[in-house]
Amino acid sequence: MRRSGRGPRALAAMVSKITRKVLKQRGFAEAGIITDWPAIVGAELALESAPEKLVYPPGERLGGVLHIRVAGALATELQHLEPLVIERINGYFGYRAVARLRLLQGPLPVEETAPPPARRRLDPGEEAALKEGLAEVPDEDLKAALERLGRAVMAKANRRDPK
Repeated sequence: MRRSGRGPRALAAMVSKITRKVLKQRGFAEAGIITDWPAIVGAELALESAPEKLVYPPGERLGGVLHIRVAGALATELQHLEPLVIERINGYFGYRAVARLRLLQGPLPVEETAPPPARRRLDPGEEAALKEGLAEVPDEDLKAALERLGRAVMAKANRRDPK
């Protein structure tokens, strides 16, 4: 089946086009080393490190130096693991893209996350229905937990548009 026209496109199809210029300034031919960092070095190392830029010798595309931001004392461990990390990175690229690592100790960039949306308050009828449904639960701790769960489910399921 062939697509015709200019309908909606998947965001993933446009990401590389949008990020290409910024990533090239940092020496990355593709975003893969950044997005796949946990798969390349392992989840444990990826939590405390992040690739910053890849610098090649002038006129070359082999034997570059990968600058990695490292948090805390992991720098010493990563220094000992350098041959393994370089091997994994080059295996990822499929050629000898990286010859050395340059470790930069310091805080990692903090990912900003949006706060969860505020839950709406239940109206008196919903409150009464919730209390009535939980009236026969004998354990107070269980009743409190079920009430919190019920409140969250009811607030989400019956969301109204604020006016």
